[in-house]
Amino acid sequence: MSNMDSIFLGIDFGTGGCKVTAISETGATLGEASTEYPTFFEHPGWSEQNPSDWYEAMRISLGKLRENGLDLSKIQAISFDGSTHNAVLLDDNMRPLRRTIMWTDQRSTEECAMLRRDYGDLIFKTAYQRPAPTWTLPQMMWLKKHEPDVLKKTRHVLFVKDYIRYLVTGHAATDYIEAQGTLFYDMAKQDWADNLVELSGLERSALPDLIKPTDVVGKVTAKAAAETGLPEGAVVVCGTSDSAAEDYGAGAIEPGDCIVKLATAGNVNVMTAEPHPFSTTLTYSHVIPGMWYSVSATNAAALCQRWFRDTFCQAEKLQAEQTGTKAFALMDQFAEASAPGANGVIFHPYLQGERSPYWDANLRASFTGVSISSSKGDFIRALFEGVAYSLRDCYGAIEEMGLSVKRLFLIGGGARSRLWSEIVCNVFNLPLQVPVPGDASFGTALIAATGAGFFADSQDAVRKCLHIDREIKPDPEQAAFYRKGFQEYREIHDALAPIYGKNNH
Repeated sequence: MSNMDSIFLGIDFGTGGCKVTAISETGATLGEASTEYPTFFEHPGWSEQNPSDWYEAMRISLGKLRENGLDLSKIQAISFDGSTHNAVLLDDNMRPLRRTIMWTDQRSTEECAMLRRDYGDLIFKTAYQRPAPTWTLPQMMWLKKHEPDVLKKTRHVLFVKDYIRYLVTGHAATDYIEAQGTLFYDMAKQDWADNLVELSGLERSALPDLIKPTDVVGKVTAKAAAETGLPEGAVVVCGTSDSAAEDYGAGAIEPGDCIVKLATAGNVNVMTAEPHPFSTTLTYSHVIPGMWYSVSATNAAALCQRWFRDTFCQAEKLQAEQTGTKAFALMDQFAEASAPGANGVIFHPYLQGERSPYWDANLRASFTGVSISSSKGDFIRALFEGVAYSLRDCYGAIEEMGLSVKRLFLIGGGARSRLWSEIVCNVFNLPLQVPVPGDASFGTALIAATGAGFFADSQDAVRKCLHIDREIKPDPEQAAFYRKGFQEYREIHDALAPIYGKNNH
């Protein structure tokens, strides 16, 4: 099946916003657009989003594509991905009952403690994971205790990308990789785990059918076409979690390939030929059938940059608006003026607790080593270095597991920063390849094309369409400097963690 006028669309619902990428049959990027949406932090540790904001962000992003000259009528196939673990609870009429608790939410620490104590071995054996507030199961248990009426009214459960796909097609389903993010999915049986579903307080009948990421779900309805500008009747392919889509779209399609993700959250993901469940990592199926990947993840990576911009860089935001540049580029300039080590300032990026390798919801972010001579550039450079150290901390879990790593790909919005990319490379002291475009929306566009029959299989799509933009090699002198800095970073964590635990945020 071939038509050189065909357009394939990948729609990504990340933690911070929606990004749409349109590609040709050769993988050439024909258009990109993105729109941020808000996250609500009404209490310390809470993190929620409005499902209606996702749909509106998609609609706006599609409008931007159209304004930039892309002919949306040529779209042949569409697919979706989204941040995982996030349950959209729906009533009889498929209307959301409340805002969605996001994977970064930390409120369910008590539920997790109970699950680890009473069901820890069962859950790990069944779902290949350890209970933590990231997962859907403890989130639902919190609702069962604090908002029982919501669960009683819940008749359907979907997840971020599945809910939007339902609005586009009228068909409700999810893929098995997304289902693995709930903590009530049986990895061996490849089906919902009834005993763990019962713990959640949800009815089994509310859970969606399970399909493959490349399965065709339906077509764009007339209503969705009128609202979004998508062509009525275009094929819609299921899609999957953003993490699986971006690993795949970045070219990690062989065992030993490793993704270092510098996006809203940060990940170090290693592809494997079989599952390797481990106490401090996550385990998921790959887009390519039969493959798996192990995830070591930090809650806040580029999120820290966005937080700093919005909190402390109002002048830079105004300057960027007036000059047509980006505030992030101006922040880079400040950081460039600070020497490696940020003149003694060290940042720990625990804005929302932490996952790997500590799994400690009580941790909080900090700047230490601040003196009267510390500049804005020192703070920004320290932020870059602290996130890089956190990613290196994640990589330590992969080393502890003894997994083979053959090549590393650096992805995410932070990889666009030359300085930040070089810092990560030197902290890891390993060469990094930067794929282009290599993000979740690109991977999802490839899933759309594959599901619609335009490629032989998932590997074929990546091999034909992905390109490496550049390779970064570590500087031995800076790598040695950052090796010492990383040790100090770990020592500060070890000193502060008991204090945060005592305060029990």
